[in-house]
Amino acid sequence: MNLFDSIQIRDVSFRNRIAVSPMCNYSSEDGFANDWHLVHLGARAIGGVGAVITEANAVLPEGRISPADLGIWKDEHIEGLARIVRFLRQIGAVPGTQLAHAGFKASTDVPWHNQGKPVPVSEGGWRPTYSSTDKAFSPESIQPEALTSQGIARIAQAFSDAAVRSLHAGFELIEIHGAHGYLVHEFLSPLVNTRTDQYGGTFENRTRILREIIEAVRKVWPERLPLWLRISASDWTEGGWTIEDSIALAKQVKPLGVDLIDSSSGGIVPSAKIPLGPGYQTPFAERIRHEAGILTGAVGMITSPEQAQHIIATAQADFVLLARELLRNPHWPLHAAHVLKQELQWPNQYLRARF
Repeated sequence: MNLFDSIQIRDVSFRNRIAVSPMCNYSSEDGFANDWHLVHLGARAIGGVGAVITEANAVLPEGRISPADLGIWKDEHIEGLARIVRFLRQIGAVPGTQLAHAGFKASTDVPWHNQGKPVPVSEGGWRPTYSSTDKAFSPESIQPEALTSQGIARIAQAFSDAAVRSLHAGFELIEIHGAHGYLVHEFLSPLVNTRTDQYGGTFENRTRILREIIEAVRKVWPERLPLWLRISASDWTEGGWTIEDSIALAKQVKPLGVDLIDSSSGGIVPSAKIPLGPGYQTPFAERIRHEAGILTGAVGMITSPEQAQHIIATAQADFVLLARELLRNPHWPLHAAHVLKQELQWPNQYLRARF
């Protein structure tokens, strides 16, 4: 396998193994996509990626991380997203969206103001927030309400409704967000989930909400289209979620219609000590790929063409998802193809600058 090999998942063909990792841009009003999102995401498609995944797209208004997050909780959001999708498809990138609920990390401020601090209701924030229990993320965070069984059913329905809207907008890929301390992760991790009902305690119970969400999404998301799942493969904290749990989860969700595990980590507790470094999460993708027999994506401090190529060529993952590197250089794939002496079609408008 090579970085610029095409790959087909279900009926969707990706021109290469590079995807835009979901990155919140905190530039929406009332959840609506606007010109910023079109230009930001469109630029990465022009740069040659195989897939473009939007930032976390909130399935409910109270599921936003901040008041400036993208949303897909009402039909009025569809057209703004469809405009972006039309452009991405025209350029040759597979358009994807990440469906998300922020759980106890909701109603917080944007990074360039007071990152992680609660937003007062008078300034556009909201109460209550929700989680698996009433435990807050940190002493400064909003104390959430524990979801009832009725509330959990509402969440699963919201993901299903969002998947229908995603289809109407023209997306060809959905990624469910189950990582980084957001709602699904708050159920998965024993560091937060201390429930004693059917959604807490055992591994089977803690993963139940995710299975219900996947099943609800797959009922409305066509079989011909791929479904990805982002997880935090490790909590990096004693007593928390582990890579062995992640492998077991991957085996659970593959028969439910999940095609790829996007293997990130951390985010459930602020005290976690994460050993940051180049490709530090790639070993998670490799283990899940080989031990669960499912496609995986590697993400986290992947910066050089040679590094990305090595990950794919050595079968550590099937995709690399880039975030900060694509912020620094939207045309990274065009540069990488030149460095690796592989073919990647340049946009006609840019041919005069081709290497």
